[in-house]
Amino acid sequence: MTGVIKPVQIARPNKVVTMTTTFEMFVDLPEDQRGAHLSRNLEAIGEIVDEGVRNPAYSLEDLVAKLSVKLLEKHPYASDGEVWARSDYFLEKITPMGRPSLEPYKLVARSLAHRGRRIEVRKSIGIEAVGMTACPCAMETIREENPAYATLKDLPIITHNQRNRTSLVLEEPEGFDLEADDLIGIVESSMSAPTYEVLKRPDEGRLVEMAHARPRFVEDVVREVLARVLQKYKDLPDDVLVKVKSDSEESIHKHDAVAERVATLGELRAP
Repeated sequence: MTGVIKPVQIARPNKVVTMTTTFEMFVDLPEDQRGAHLSRNLEAIGEIVDEGVRNPAYSLEDLVAKLSVKLLEKHPYASDGEVWARSDYFLEKITPMGRPSLEPYKLVARSLAHRGRRIEVRKSIGIEAVGMTACPCAMETIREENPAYATLKDLPIITHNQRNRTSLVLEEPEGFDLEADDLIGIVESSMSAPTYEVLKRPDEGRLVEMAHARPRFVEDVVREVLARVLQKYKDLPDDVLVKVKSDSEESIHKHDAVAERVATLGELRAP
């Protein structure tokens, strides 16, 4: 069942955040059962999510973890209950010239509950951020083909840009508390530059200069995100799964460029 929209309240330090959230819920079926009892998914939503409006959850990933377990209670024939939740999320950022700006992001949570000898739950938290990339290839080509630029080896020069959308989803093991704000920081710092809703001219100039000083391919963005994840979360176990996807909306082509990596932290840490 997909496209279930509900208000969700999350209790954060010193405040309660209300988010409009879209849920996707899945259970597996035994081979001798023709269909699932989908109304039970909505019953689970009512018992977990609607109740959360009165008693806010600690985090979105905790909420979907409870919901995935509730799915197994509602569907005794199922071995797996999976829940995805996606919400708009806002965070105050500071522009290059020091102006405060409330910026939009996407917050993602996922939980998979598996029924074995006991119910095991694996939950994940993720975000999607929009920024920009500056193409290294065009920059170097222009530098090589134009003698006037050859003397500016230490300075960025003109190139074409892309609007970049990068998502990061990271498993959250029991006993660990991952913050969406930290994931946003990892992703934005991995692009050529972040973007902002409102920019005055001095901000625009500084932002373009910043982006051209860090030209990056879409593959570079994914590699940089993974490197920063390894640096930030050294204590997370090796079996934690991480997924990064970066999509650059090309400005000089009619197609887009996409890069993706799915791996465990152990695979990424291996020499």
